[in-house]
Amino acid sequence: MVCVTQIYERPELHNPVLIEGLPGIGFVANIATMHLIQELGAKPLAEIRSSAFEGVAIATENGEARFPTNMLYYHQRKNGGRDLILLYGNTQALTSSGQYELCGCVLDVAKGLGCKYVITLGGLKREQRVNVPKVYCAASDSETLKEALNLGVEVIEGRIFGIAGLLIGLSELQDMKGLCLLAETPGDYPDSEAAREALKVLCRMLDLEIDFSRLDMAAEATRDTLKSLGVIPSHVKEREEPRFRGLI
Repeated sequence: MVCVTQIYERPELHNPVLIEGLPGIGFVANIATMHLIQELGAKPLAEIRSSAFEGVAIATENGEARFPTNMLYYHQRKNGGRDLILLYGNTQALTSSGQYELCGCVLDVAKGLGCKYVITLGGLKREQRVNVPKVYCAASDSETLKEALNLGVEVIEGRIFGIAGLLIGLSELQDMKGLCLLAETPGDYPDSEAAREALKVLCRMLDLEIDFSRLDMAAEATRDTLKSLGVIPSHVKEREEPRFRGLI
């Protein structure tokens, strides 16, 4: 086994956009995507498990077993805007081959629902805190890049580690457009301010109206979920860096 995908529903979607939200630096993508799922009332679409996820099950206080997993959700917009496919999970794959397989599974599901545009989110590591995190981008094509730059996003140069970069590269091979949005963060978890800035850009690009007042609650929920799986050790202080140090 590498990846196993369980499809819960096959909805009819209008020109959907895939938004990635897996754990990484500052857990920016995790927080932002959880907030979208909660605010929009997104529905479960599919679940993906992989042999490249950590081989562990965590038992909660009530005896429930939790596992490393990735979920796909969907949201159908009523105002004629593009529908959304949201990738959320408590882990990335732990190997390069596993990352490729995971991205392939995600893109297969998304493409089967008519998706032609992928947006990945993440944190851009900074040594010091900034008052207002800037958002940087990289894109698969000049048209998509120009659209992001027109919103005040700056170009990033260099390597983009983890699924935030890989998913964009593989989406291009599937004839999909791709955009990566990275918000500055010192790597503290969970960085709700960086998530907020990334979400602002995303909402402007997709003409989404989102209430940001409960964003801190999404950050708290993210921390609790990841603590329960041991991704964030319960004894570690709030401002120490996360274990996903090499991931975006």
